[in-house]
Amino acid sequence: MNFDTRVDATGKRVLTFDCYGTLIDWETGILDLVRPWLAAAGRADIPEDLVLTAFALHQARHQQTRPVLLYPEVLSRTWGDVAATFGLPDDPNQRVAFAASAGDWPPFPDTVAALRRLSSRFALAILSNVDEASLARSLRLLEVPFLLTVTAERVGSYKPGAPHFETAIADLAAQGYPKESILHVAQSRHHDVDPASRFSIPTVWVDRRHDKRGTGATIANTAVPLARVPSLTALADAIGL
Repeated sequence: MNFDTRVDATGKRVLTFDCYGTLIDWETGILDLVRPWLAAAGRADIPEDLVLTAFALHQARHQQTRPVLLYPEVLSRTWGDVAATFGLPDDPNQRVAFAASAGDWPPFPDTVAALRRLSSRFALAILSNVDEASLARSLRLLEVPFLLTVTAERVGSYKPGAPHFETAIADLAAQGYPKESILHVAQSRHHDVDPASRFSIPTVWVDRRHDKRGTGATIANTAVPLARVPSLTALADAIGL
């Protein structure tokens, strides 16, 4: 699949975003946190892509089997499972640190500037698989105001479930933005492109891992987006901003 140098946003008035993996570089945040733990356990040899893959699989299991769990608890249980996968000690202090880490994960280098460009034409919203407190910390890093945020805590569900999209569609409609005016922007085809398509919402796949092997901290999926770009800067360029 090639990148798209032009994105038709005719009639679109609001961009809804996935946050972690799209706006926030969660893979860097995760690896920066756990790399010293691996080294201290004498397991710096574990490939980082395998750590991310294990994270994706264990996180998905907890999110789908216990959708009412708040995201810090999902992270705590996920790190315990990742540690067990690689024979690492189950350190309660590491669980606590991992559980609290989401709000510290950094934005991608292009995120803030690109959001400013995009906000000159569109209202912005976030549909995120985290809790309210973690997202509030990340929003301070993103700097740009968002019209609407929908979290897993708010809807009692994790994407790719439908409640994020159902809630966003209803709330945006109440503010004068019908479903036809929405363009969804996300890195994960599993969590976002696939479910958005079920609501007939077009998507732009921000393929942040285009120069890496595998799917990293997300689950593989073959859902087809309206367009594919390598970054948010490329999206702003493709829309003509």
